[in-house]
Amino acid sequence: MPTAHPARPLYTPAERARRDATGWTLVQGVLAPVQFLVFAISAVLVLRYLASGHGFELATLSVVAKTLLLYTIMVTGCIWEKVVFDRWLFAPAFYWEDVFSMLVLALHTAYLVALFTGALSPQGQMLLALAAYASYVINATQFLLKLRAARLGAPARGVAA
Repeated sequence: MPTAHPARPLYTPAERARRDATGWTLVQGVLAPVQFLVFAISAVLVLRYLASGHGFELATLSVVAKTLLLYTIMVTGCIWEKVVFDRWLFAPAFYWEDVFSMLVLALHTAYLVALFTGALSPQGQMLLALAAYASYVINATQFLLKLRAARLGAPARGVAA
């Protein structure tokens, strides 16, 4: 009968120390809720446009702003991952979150391509934005669940994940 192996903690003690010592942790901690706020506002604007046909320009600006924030958080996240795990991307602790992040980036980038080339109608662009946003929500949930699990498994001395 196979024996159960204890799950590897999200961070080794050395990784936790690097995470706690780097300013990139704060950068990620600030950018993530800012990106979520922009996403929430943008989602409302996109849905408003799709429902009424009004506000395309404002919805477009909001999706571009959300996408630029996504690129920023991805670049700074890669730097954070390099500092903490000595890998730019796909560190074992966040492997599947990083894999899904590639889909999120691809959909947001496809939106920008459609916007700047006119490859899709305005409605098509907004539907693509919603697909990108759905992938973002899934990816954000992955990260939140991972960080919650890390917090629950953190030592009792109150170190935040």
